Amino acid sequence: MEGSSLLANRSYLVLCCVTVVIGWLLHWAYRRVSNPPPCNKVILPPGSMGLPIIGETLQYLRVSHSIDMPSFYRQRLKRYGPVFKTSLVGQPLIVSLDHEFNRFIFQQEGKLFRCWYPATANSIFGQKSLITYTGSVHKFTRSFASKLFGSENLKQALIHELEDAMKQGFAAWAAKPSVEVHDALEDMIFELIAKKMISTGPEESRELRKNFVEFFKGILCVPIYFPGTSFYKCMKGRRTAHKKLTDLLRDRLSTPEKKHGDLLDLLVEELQSEKPVIDEAFGIDALAALLFASFSAVSGTLTLGLKLLNDNPQVVEALKEEHEAILKKREDKNSGFTWEEYKSLTFTTQVMNELNRMSNPAPGIFRKTITDVHVNGYTIPAGWLIMISPMAVHLNPKLFEDPLKFDPWRWMDETKRSLQQRNFMPFGGGIRLCVGADFGRLFISLFLHVLVPNYRWIEIKGGGVTRVGEMMIPEGYHIQLIPTT
Repeated sequence: MEGSSLLANRSYLVLCCVTVVIGWLLHWAYRRVSNPPPCNKVILPPGSMGLPIIGETLQYLRVSHSIDMPSFYRQRLKRYGPVFKTSLVGQPLIVSLDHEFNRFIFQQEGKLFRCWYPATANSIFGQKSLITYTGSVHKFTRSFASKLFGSENLKQALIHELEDAMKQGFAAWAAKPSVEVHDALEDMIFELIAKKMISTGPEESRELRKNFVEFFKGILCVPIYFPGTSFYKCMKGRRTAHKKLTDLLRDRLSTPEKKHGDLLDLLVEELQSEKPVIDEAFGIDALAALLFASFSAVSGTLTLGLKLLNDNPQVVEALKEEHEAILKKREDKNSGFTWEEYKSLTFTTQVMNELNRMSNPAPGIFRKTITDVHVNGYTIPAGWLIMISPMAVHLNPKLFEDPLKFDPWRWMDETKRSLQQRNFMPFGGGIRLCVGADFGRLFISLFLHVLVPNYRWIEIKGGGVTRVGEMMIPEGYHIQLIPTT
């Protein structure tokens, strides 16, 4: 009995020692993450790094059942101010809700800051992703993307193809007793863009799009690669999509003389040039990123838009008046929407601004400090990640009066317009302003032009908004679309 008791006491002692050692190691790792050696001589912005390893990820991922700023931001804004430190998914970072500092970051791109994303996002979009490159590669990528999304192609070709796609899409919606707007919009956008980029047909596009949907869910999730987790589903979707794009690119490279009239032709030409600035891996990541970006933000913004318009019939009437006036001015009643008509829109632009301000579908904009940066009496050391939150700026009552009110007329107020425009950043800013910004603006304007004069809709169910970093509409938004003529 005494031997057993002694053995038990020794086991207990060993367990206590192991527990203490593990606790010390975790504490040491936490201190290293919270205060890396380079930061010991500087004063970081206030904030908490949360628990060891996971940081404040659980608080960040807490669902907010409102279109308003989530409690994660609101509580820290009140406690620490507009610039604070935290740790998300194992990554220490600074969060900026400060509109002046955000503008400074965009202005100093390439000098004090460079584009960067959390490790999970790099895993999703690829280590060769366009978001991590500068110089000649960045220049090539923007030039490559502008062949499709640039204003010249929008004006000459895409505006007409978009209008045709929307007319066909709305006719298909109206033939059904119910349609889920977000899903239907993603199909509409992705089908057109995939055709222009890689020449896929409708069915193939829908299958590919399903894999890309999982991308967005995993950008800031806990990186646990285990069946059933968001990160696992995200990476599974990434593998499937990348295999499809890899097979397609290699098939094209094997028959470079065969042209398809799409964006992939340009990628093949560059890869087979004498001194290509990119390689195959980068080309695949770039295609994936552009395909993903083409539909992820606009579809969410317009889904929320239809809900907001449904709840504000006076806005619909004002839109209808503007677009019917355009139709009446046309000499040829069968002619399509023109670039000049698009540029003449006034109230529609205000509606579009308000939709982009309130939706804020992306979780954030990420940068990394190149050197020590001083802000508000604090120092952000070189190598630290910064997450800008346009949402927190757009929903700040000091900048946008009554920010939760859908009010397109706020953009007419001359006394407030300058302040609002200065702090409006739905597409980022600086030299990395979203390459699809013009496409997004045109798509929303054209969507309203085709929809409002020709259809009305009845809300069936859904439309509730939640935020977990990014905006989500978990139940979707189901409507019945009815032709007015």
